[in-house]
Amino acid sequence: MLRNIAKVLMAAMLAAPLSAAELGDDGLHKTAWMRDTFKDLREDLEEANGEGKRLALIFEQRGCIYCTKMHEEVFPRPEISQYIEENFFVVQLNLYGDVEVTDFDGEALAEKDMARKWGVLFTPTILFLPEEVSENVTATEAAVAMMPGAFGGGTTLDMFTWVNEKRYALDNGEDFQRYHARRIRERNNGSAD
Repeated sequence: MLRNIAKVLMAAMLAAPLSAAELGDDGLHKTAWMRDTFKDLREDLEEANGEGKRLALIFEQRGCIYCTKMHEEVFPRPEISQYIEENFFVVQLNLYGDVEVTDFDGEALAEKDMARKWGVLFTPTILFLPEEVSENVTATEAAVAMMPGAFGGGTTLDMFTWVNEKRYALDNGEDFQRYHARRIRERNNGSAD
């Protein structure tokens, strides 16, 4: 009987995500690669650039099943979490939060009001920013890509890679969809995730 219990416990431990994010006091998942900042986007961009990383903003909300999916199934994958941590400066925003965010255009609003200003409707939504943002431009106007919703590991890693490699700026006709299709073929698994 004890042997069977030990087997069940071992199986449960092995089935658990490698490094599942913890829930914070705000009910949002927290990962080691998320930054706790004053949410002044110009300062965050400057800090990201200083570290040689790309700024990404991720909107989430309490109780979001798709956020949970990303934090339990996608982000814990070592190749994904390591890539994000090495290449991105990620600031988490709460779709219904009250913390003040200062946009690139200088306007300061609560997270929930900034989400409305930017037209963010789904969680998770990730905005990817360029290294330089002009004055009087909002984050969504400046964004080089937006990832609305939960996606599988391959799609998520491909989006972060596509942005980090600045493929959006290349004049080779390979938009994200073509890039992702090519990466799927290269992985030679024949199915998109």
